[in-house]
Amino acid sequence: MTRILGIDPGSQRTGIGIIDVDAAGKARSVYHAPLVLLGEGDFPRRMKRLVSGLNEIIETWQPQEVAMEKVFVSRNPDSALKLGQARGAAMAAVVMHDLPLHEYAAREVKLAVVGGGGAEKQQVQHMVAMMLGLAGKLQADAADALAVAITHAHVRATAARLGVDARQAWGRK
Repeated sequence: MTRILGIDPGSQRTGIGIIDVDAAGKARSVYHAPLVLLGEGDFPRRMKRLVSGLNEIIETWQPQEVAMEKVFVSRNPDSALKLGQARGAAMAAVVMHDLPLHEYAAREVKLAVVGGGGAEKQQVQHMVAMMLGLAGKLQADAADALAVAITHAHVRATAARLGVDARQAWGRK
């Protein structure tokens, strides 16, 4: 059994999704929630909350691998910069625990979970719930984090079948 932490970084809310994947590739949801950063004061305090929250999650749930969504290019430079800083803070928290970190673009996640890189958020939420047998509507950030974790589980399974490293299995990067 492998435990994967999926992270959908954000400067207001960071999605957290943890799954367990067995040797046959069957995934089970362990934990999912948004890590709410709003209300923490200024931006540096929100980043402190992000790092401390991820540290607590890592220490509590003990994931073996981490998958994170890559930054997409935003039309608003300030938003893109803040998202990049949040992603960097999350990355720092992960590597401080010496966990392997795998990164996936939003289009790659949508392709792996829905079957098309241009899928809508609602389609991703629906497929995540179906794949993990979850009832009720999933919170959007948590669903995205679970989708990233599922994507990594798929990539791991493909890599194992091919006998290559997970980074080689997804594409020529």
